[in-house]
This record gives sequence, structure tokens and C-alpha cells, in this order.
Amino acid sequence: MNLATAFANHAEKHAPKIAIFWGETEISYAALLAQSQTVAARLQTRFGVKPGDRVALWVKNCPEFVPAVFGILSAGGVVVPINNFLKPAEVGYIVNDAGANVLITGAELAAHFEALKAVRPSLEMLRVEEFSALNPSAILHSPSSCSENDLAALLYTSGTTGHPKGAMLTHGNFLHNVASCVAALEVREDERVVVALPQFHSFMFTVGTLLPVLCGGGILLLKTLHPFKQVLEEIARHRGTILPAVPSFYRALLAVPEFGRLPLRLCISGGAPLPVEVFNEFTRKFPFPLREGYGPTESSPVATVNPIHGINKPGSIGKPIPNVELSIRDEAGGELPVGAIGEICIRGGNVMLGYWNQPEETAKVLRDGWLYTGDVGCRDADGYYFITDRKKDMLLVNGINVYPREIEEIIYQFPGVKEAAVIGMPDARRGEKPVAFVVAVEGQTLDERALLQFVRGKLADYKVPKRVIFMPVLPRNATGKILKTTLRQHPLG
Repeated sequence: MNLATAFANHAEKHAPKIAIFWGETEISYAALLAQSQTVAARLQTRFGVKPGDRVALWVKNCPEFVPAVFGILSAGGVVVPINNFLKPAEVGYIVNDAGANVLITGAELAAHFEALKAVRPSLEMLRVEEFSALNPSAILHSPSSCSENDLAALLYTSGTTGHPKGAMLTHGNFLHNVASCVAALEVREDERVVVALPQFHSFMFTVGTLLPVLCGGGILLLKTLHPFKQVLEEIARHRGTILPAVPSFYRALLAVPEFGRLPLRLCISGGAPLPVEVFNEFTRKFPFPLREGYGPTESSPVATVNPIHGINKPGSIGKPIPNVELSIRDEAGGELPVGAIGEICIRGGNVMLGYWNQPEETAKVLRDGWLYTGDVGCRDADGYYFITDRKKDMLLVNGINVYPREIEEIIYQFPGVKEAAVIGMPDARRGEKPVAFVVAVEGQTLDERALLQFVRGKLADYKVPKRVIFMPVLPRNATGKILKTTLRQHPLG
């Protein structure tokens, strides 16, 4: 069994049923399967994609994302979904690191293809606009014979070294995670999962794409989040039942004036900590439950969720989903008792094989069968888990990991910069925002606007600092290490 055959089985079983809702457009399972197989055939015949070959997928949210994913998998390829907010230099790094020779993209992002080809000369392109013109009867498709142990996707997650790392996830990892989510969320064949977040995100890749189509449900793909009232109208019109989103989405939902009854039966919050006040206000306003969950990309990604029935604990990430184990461990790998704070570790069939071409980084996080997440937390007597801190220095901007080191490295490239340190500051809309503290070379004066323009040209917009604070020196401890805890207490003015 692999993802492609699992999808084909459901698509044949539910052939006339609508699989994707996209504004006025409705796509049946039969049409989705035909398009996926046609994409697979094109990848095999025109581009020579063989089992195990990586195929990059760089698109903004669109229905074609789904046949692209299953087309790659059906051809035996490995999907490499790329963040559509990244700049060409960032995308070029991922494409090259993954060793991808084919890029599936849309017209707007295709404008950057030459820049990517300069980094990887062997790269070829297939536009999603070509999908509808492909003739399924003209080319034969050899279906994938991949096993559960074969690689299905490389999901790139921001790295502490300044470059993203590709989490190697197998067909079995995703099938395991989908099955666990189906059990934990009591997913039925008539579900319609609302996709409001970017499809490249691991949360949406599994819960927003794989989950609905591997259980015969539907994907309600939102065209826009603005105005927000239109989002609610779409959910109501297409009868969305499950809404997975980040806390900032629910904060925005609460700000909408009274709206008619929504068909939702369950909302899930992930990607960032859910503020207790947001949960409490949501519970007062809406009749359907909001449940917080948790999971890093490396675990496919879902690891925990608060139970749909029974006790829900605000501020908790809940309990492990079926067939997944969690443990709180000390630095030596010893298991800690109830209430003790340590590193959250995950074990189960959803845990990645490791990081692509990074054995040393893999060895740091995969030990004795456990994934060491780098997140710090504890477990209570009822088996509920709580995160008390996050990966060192990491920011969560709209639920997306941002590592300061990457931003600092770019700032250091700006002429006249002597030192730089980036921290996260609370932001009501995004969860956190990057703030840079910069020391200029002696005798030089730096311009904040010019510095930010320089950074914006090299990094995705959400990584660009919202403020630059110039200082004569950065605070350090006795060993010379920059004290970011001190910087977090600095008034922004």
C-alpha cells in the first residue's frame, strides 16, 4: 500500500462525488484521479521521472496542488512542497538540496524559473496551467509500486543553522498519521475539510489534503481570506465540517460581527500556541468545539490533540493521538515523572526517517526510537501535555517556524553592520514578529529603511524584521554569548 494506490482506491469508490470545492468550481473524484494519472504520465514520459526522484511543487493555493501531489506520487516520485512566500534564492537552495530536476509551478511563480535554473541548470518546469490540456488517453501511465517504507515527501523545515532541512517522510508515515487523525477526530466520509492555510504547510499537507481524500471526504479550498466575512459565507455555502487553522485565524473569526449558523462540527488549532483567552471567547461565541493540537513537521505532523469528547484543557496540547506515544525526557534521555519539565519526545509510525543528507542533524533528534522535538514541556496526572517553552530562539509567525539565525546572517551581509541579534516579540495578529537589534561598525551610521529593504530582497516578507533597534553594544554574558533574554525586555518605544 502507498499513498497513490490508497487515493486511487477511494477515487474509484467515490468517482462521482465532489472532491474539491474552489469557489464556483467543483472537481469530482473521477476528474481528480484522471488528472493525477495524466500528470504522472507526463512526469514519466516527458521528464523521465523514476521512482525516488524528487519533484518540487511551488504553487500558491490552488486545486491543482492535489493532482500535482498524487501525480508525483503515482509516478513513484517524491513530493517536495515549497513555501510559496519564499524568494527565489531561498527556493533555489531547497530545489538544489533536494536534487529536484522537475519543478511544478504556476504562471506567477514561473516568472522566477530562470533564477532557479541558474542555481540548478538541470531543472525543468511543468506549469499547472498545462494540466487541463494534457490528454489522458495519449500517454500510458505506469502506476507506482512504492511500499510504505519508501520516501513520499521531503517537507522542508527551517533549520537552526540558517538553512532549511528536508524531513524525510514515507508513505507509511503519512498513512499512519492519517489513520490516527481519522480515529482521533472521528472523521467520516461526508466530511468537508476547510483549507484556509497554505497547502505547502505540513499541517495542511496532511490534515487539509491527504486526510479528506483518503477517507472519501471533500476539500473546501478557500480562494481568499479577505474580507473575512466571505470566508464564513464559503464555509456555510459549501457546508464545511472540519476547520483546521492557526490561532490568528480564530482571533480574526472572533472579530467578525454576528454571523448566521455555520455547519462546522469541529475546529482544530495548531501551528502555534492557542491563547487561553481566544479559546474561552470562542467557546462562549460558537456552539462547535475548538480543540488544540500539536506536532512538528518531523512527525507528519500531528502528534497530539485535545479529545473531542471528555475533558478539554485550555492551554494544553492535549493527549497523544492513537498509536503515537509522547514522553518527557531529560538531557540524558531519561524519562521524567508527571509534572517534571523536560523535552517533549515522540515515538510512532508517523516519525520521519531523518533529515535529507544530514546524518549529524538526524542523530541529534532521533535517539533510541524517539524524536526529540526541542520543545520543552510537561505532562499532568491525566496524561495531558503542556508546552512551557519552544525550540531555542525560534519564532512562530502565523504558525510558520522562523529561525533568527537565518535573518541575522542576511543582516550581517549589509555594509556597516558589526553585530546583529534577532528575537521574537509578541504580535496580536501574527503571534510573534521578528525584531532586530543591530550594532554598526564604529564611525558608521546605518539607515533602518535601507537595511530592511536589503533584507526584504533576500528573505520571505514574514521573516523581515518589523523593527530595527540600533544599539552601541549587545548585552553578553561572561562567555561572550549574546543575552537574548535581556533583549526581549528591551522597550521597543
